[in-house]
Amino acid sequence: MRISSAIALVGLAATTLMAGVRAESDVIDLTAKNFAASVSDEKLMLVEFFAPWCGHCKALAPEYEIAATQLKEHGIPIAKVDCTVETDLCQEQGVQGYPTLKVFREGTPSDYQGARKADAIVSYLKKQNLPPVSDLTAETLEAFSKSDKVVIVGVLPKGDERREELERIAKIYRDDYVFGVIESSDEVASGSGVVLFKQFDEGKNVLDGAFDAESLVEFIKENAVPTMDEIGPNNYARYMDSGLPLAYLFFATPEQRSQYSTEIEAVAKSFKGKMNFAYIDASKFGAHAANINLKEQWPAFGIQNVVSGAKFPLDQEGELTVEKMKKLAEDVLAGTVEPSVKSEAVPEKNDGPVKVVVATTYAEIVENNKDKDVLIEFYAPWCGHCKSLAPIYEELGEAYKGSNIVIAKLDATANDLPSSVPFGIQGFPTIKFRKAGAAVDEYVDYNGNRSKEDFIEFLNENAVNKFEVKPSEEKPAVAEDIEHDEL
Repeated sequence: MRISSAIALVGLAATTLMAGVRAESDVIDLTAKNFAASVSDEKLMLVEFFAPWCGHCKALAPEYEIAATQLKEHGIPIAKVDCTVETDLCQEQGVQGYPTLKVFREGTPSDYQGARKADAIVSYLKKQNLPPVSDLTAETLEAFSKSDKVVIVGVLPKGDERREELERIAKIYRDDYVFGVIESSDEVASGSGVVLFKQFDEGKNVLDGAFDAESLVEFIKENAVPTMDEIGPNNYARYMDSGLPLAYLFFATPEQRSQYSTEIEAVAKSFKGKMNFAYIDASKFGAHAANINLKEQWPAFGIQNVVSGAKFPLDQEGELTVEKMKKLAEDVLAGTVEPSVKSEAVPEKNDGPVKVVVATTYAEIVENNKDKDVLIEFYAPWCGHCKSLAPIYEELGEAYKGSNIVIAKLDATANDLPSSVPFGIQGFPTIKFRKAGAAVDEYVDYNGNRSKEDFIEFLNENAVNKFEVKPSEEKPAVAEDIEHDEL
């Protein structure tokens, strides 16, 4: 299971509203009248589709203003569209939630994949403004190597077939890193290879000599993350993308951090390439401790497998020591420690129209129930959209009572998903469907409207077990159905 950044680190996307926002905005207002001409006339433009009442949009606003001002100097415009006014335009652009950010290249859109902080937006758009691989000379190399936090430069003669490999990898990872190529450089002893320049740790790493796509990607991911950095919204995705287990040291005060820093950073260095270590400020992101099954009690330490989602909290009884942290890291890598699983208690009665699933019954009800089709909602008790869905979902459960189609739900804030589940939860409600007899990792996304009739229509089309329930003619408005509450 791949853990999504949205749920894996609760609160990291939250932003602090900044004082002193410019009265004169550098963000361009777009409407249906000027949208098509504006986006098609620009080589590169970022557009935010927003609603004035949206909390996430309000948090993004000051960051967006700062980014617009900085990017204006680079000739990259930033714009916004008010979807409460330009409803038809937003529907045409496929906007399904707020804010939606899209990058337009001469009118052709793609989803913005970066973080929602000013420096991340600026870095992302500057990368997008470059070719996948920039041609360098001895005169331009030094400035280029310092142009971003991580810069990858191939030292390859013209005609070297590895240039094509570098360009292919650069096109895949251009959102994350800056790539360049130069014919020769003293940075590589053998005369050809790849240099990763970085503004942290030792400053650079060299992949000397022959390489292929796999070894190049491994080299980049292993060295593009600091030995031990403070994790936040701008670098979290990079840790997730590395694929390595991630060890968190939670601290509540600068004194707690400095108490361990020298020794834990030495430990982190010894695990380089096998496990990533990071500080996390509990005064800002303490709620993330629950995602590793830790109590909000500081300092604290835990490890998460970012691929499978397995969690390994260090026992919080007694004093936290570097020796304990190192031992847990060794045991996790050796596979000699069992992961922690958070689960609600199994319900004493579970005979309602909607079957209640908890972590310890997930396999029994959802995965191993081979003769039955299962529609399952992953919800949060605080989620307004989930509350609106609840009575409809109960009616749906009643409609299928006595059939071989199970209507189920799981509180994703109180229960871990098994490592066999091939997805993460990015927003609430998330609704998935498993056909009777499906493989363990085989799920179908439910992305339709949330009326009883639409659910029935979906089940009629997808369920192995057929059960006659006639849908009514009336359906709710689409706008009410497509929204999710995000973490």
